[in-house]
Amino acid sequence: MQEIYTTEEWDDLLEQSNEVPVLLMKHSSTCPISSAAFNAYHHVETDLPKYYLVVQKSRPLSREIEQDMQIRHESPQLFLLKDGKVVWQATHYSIREPAITQAIQEYYA
Repeated sequence: MQEIYTTEEWDDLLEQSNEVPVLLMKHSSTCPISSAAFNAYHHVETDLPKYYLVVQKSRPLSREIEQDMQIRHESPQLFLLKDGKVVWQATHYSIREPAITQAIQEYYA
């Protein structure tokens, strides 16, 4: 997993999603729900690129992602991006290993 901080990294991630689906999680470092979701995300075994941002450290980037994707910000929030678009997302207690694995199987076939 790789943390992103900048608009340039976000743009690169979107570009990369044109070649292969990409996972991105918005993580809150102060929320126990986000901590559990982040742990589930971390343990998902996949060849897909996995990225995250910590909302407290990257609020402007988090807002930019919200604007670009036209999806209201929540934290925790996990996106599966393909061809520069969100094809699947989950928030809060929906971010579980089986759900993530199923989404990957559905969109990375």
